[in-house]
Amino acid sequence: MAAGSKVTRESIAAMIRVDHAGEYGAARIYAGQLAVMGSRAPGSSAIARMKQQEQRHLDVFDRLISERGVRPTLLGPIWHVAGYGLGVVTALIGPQAAMACTAAVETEIDAHYQEQRDALGTTDPELSAHIEDFQAEEVEHKATALEHGAEGAFGYPLMSAIIRAGCRVAIAATKRI
Repeated sequence: MAAGSKVTRESIAAMIRVDHAGEYGAARIYAGQLAVMGSRAPGSSAIARMKQQEQRHLDVFDRLISERGVRPTLLGPIWHVAGYGLGVVTALIGPQAAMACTAAVETEIDAHYQEQRDALGTTDPELSAHIEDFQAEEVEHKATALEHGAEGAFGYPLMSAIIRAGCRVAIAATKRI
């Protein structure tokens, strides 16, 4: 089966819905981390830059939701609290844990965006271009997190596994709800 051969209007709407929610959640994670860490903690300038990029991604998905008449997820209030809470908790553990959170989230988002690109093929060039652009920045975020000591966080393998599993659950739920 060729890429894009089974893409429907509904599946594209689900992609936009989940990507919108994911970018919103990422911005909330960084907001929670910065609320705890402030601007002087190690890595906070990198987190602030990543937050700006996530906001740009969110702005694009806000526009696509509106232009294409896509229903946003009903789970928004949960992602509002959960994203911010995850950011606060990981920042309270320390800067390396905040970066571990980023590395875990971005690992899942990279895979998620690649699945979407593979599924879309050439059926929606505008959406594909945005996803490709954002995926490159998410990969950059993961590299930044690793450079800032993500793997040195206490309990990194367990923390990463839990956060990655949470991301997969959030993606699956948001596609439908």
